[in-house]
Amino acid sequence: MKILDSAPRQDFDTYIIRPDTQFCLREPGDSLTFIYESGYLPYSGAENLSNVFYSARSARILLPQFELTSENRRIAKKFDGQFTKERAAHFVPDEVFYDFCTAYFAQKHGTRAMPRERLTTILNSGLVTKTTIYRSLSRPVAYVLEVEDGTMSHYWFSFYDLAYAKQSLGLWLMLDALRDAKERGREHYYLGTVYGDKALYKTNFKPLQWWDGKGWSGDVSLLKELGRKD
Repeated sequence: MKILDSAPRQDFDTYIIRPDTQFCLREPGDSLTFIYESGYLPYSGAENLSNVFYSARSARILLPQFELTSENRRIAKKFDGQFTKERAAHFVPDEVFYDFCTAYFAQKHGTRAMPRERLTTILNSGLVTKTTIYRSLSRPVAYVLEVEDGTMSHYWFSFYDLAYAKQSLGLWLMLDALRDAKERGREHYYLGTVYGDKALYKTNFKPLQWWDGKGWSGDVSLLKELGRKD
């Protein structure tokens, strides 16, 4: 793992590079488990760029101790059994997938956040090991892209029908992924960054640790305080 002296280029409206952000290059022989354990996440902000990771205030769940909270159970009751689910190890994207995912990001984050070029870069990165497709009456309702290595998994991206947004489908998708990962015997499940008030929904899952720049902290109260100040 080689620390980079400067930030890579940024082609899409996705990242706010902070003063303390570091970038690293994954070298041959480097395990993803070690890179994630060191506080880094995959960088997908530049077209056709791979094996670059960035340090971030990210969160992970300790799966051996993971249990549903009352809020988790409330969300589970809303959607459990509502969709068919397929976990594909060799997912082949089609135009329905591209249109669905780019439209989701365009509505939620703007057209430059996830154009087709970025989505293609993500799929070609070699990091996505599982794609989960949720359907209702054969119609896609959501897609989840996951990274897996050793005993860890990372909930990298999700895309869903925004007609369900106010019903907290996004929270349920993450909950469902956590339950599946625990059943598969994973130890750590990475949830991505926690910047801003909108990302604090991730603190609904326990036990949660977050990267404070030096190590993994269990001080969730401090994480919430930092998120509200962003």
